[in-house]
Amino acid sequence: MHASGRDPLIDPDDLAALVASGGCTVLDVRYRMGGPPGAGEYARGHVPGAAYVDLDTALASAPGPGGRHPLPDPAVFEDAMRAGGVRNDLPVVVYDDWAGRAAARCWWLLRWAGHEDVRVLDGGWSAWVEAGHEQSDVQRSPQVGDFAAARPGLLPVLAVDDVLGVVERGVLIDARDPERFRGEVEPVDPVAGHVPGAVNVPTGANLTGDGRFRTAGDLRRVYAAAEGREAAVYCGSGVTATHDILAMAVAGIDATLYPGSWSEWVTDPTRPVATGD
Repeated sequence: MHASGRDPLIDPDDLAALVASGGCTVLDVRYRMGGPPGAGEYARGHVPGAAYVDLDTALASAPGPGGRHPLPDPAVFEDAMRAGGVRNDLPVVVYDDWAGRAAARCWWLLRWAGHEDVRVLDGGWSAWVEAGHEQSDVQRSPQVGDFAAARPGLLPVLAVDDVLGVVERGVLIDARDPERFRGEVEPVDPVAGHVPGAVNVPTGANLTGDGRFRTAGDLRRVYAAAEGREAAVYCGSGVTATHDILAMAVAGIDATLYPGSWSEWVTDPTRPVATGD
């Protein structure tokens, strides 16, 4: 089972009640690969009291040999979370406008850094708006939080040299779209394809037509091959892989993140690459 035993999702009505009571910290991590900057979206409207967090600077280190979105330095991440008002003793709710794909990265990082009560707004900003809840354009810095990141990280991560071992022992999941997995297209990285032996569970498989997460039972069926086995997930750069990890947590299945993901894998031409299904 998922280690925390707590549902990692929250619906808009429950979040509205928490916001009204002052019982949580809310982080807006709106981001889309190749899309408009999230800060502008935040400025136009956000959940009242939410603080904006920039994915590229707060939730990742600079691109390099470790991939396009390496894990952030713990001290940098801690400072960003404190600036967002995150406290050790207060629940955190994270949302985006990308069906949870960016919010899941922040959810994963907060747990990796030791926060015990983090949830993702199911359906994100659009679900909040559709539910008719209050929107704010007030931009003010929240009271600085006291969050202290654990060192080293509390969640396991998969190193590049251990990737093929997971294929042999368990299940390695690729969260990218099927055409990228098959190597038919590669819009970002210099080499197309996937890690040999990986199985493709694109993030869209986690969602219903309205952008909400499927039920725990449905997700257990999606990830049936990983139940009771060692499982790890990668994507292009380690961001959307956390969406699969979040979905698996809903289903009660634990999985490890390969942070470097495909963008790290292909930096060494001696590493094997597969194409097709």
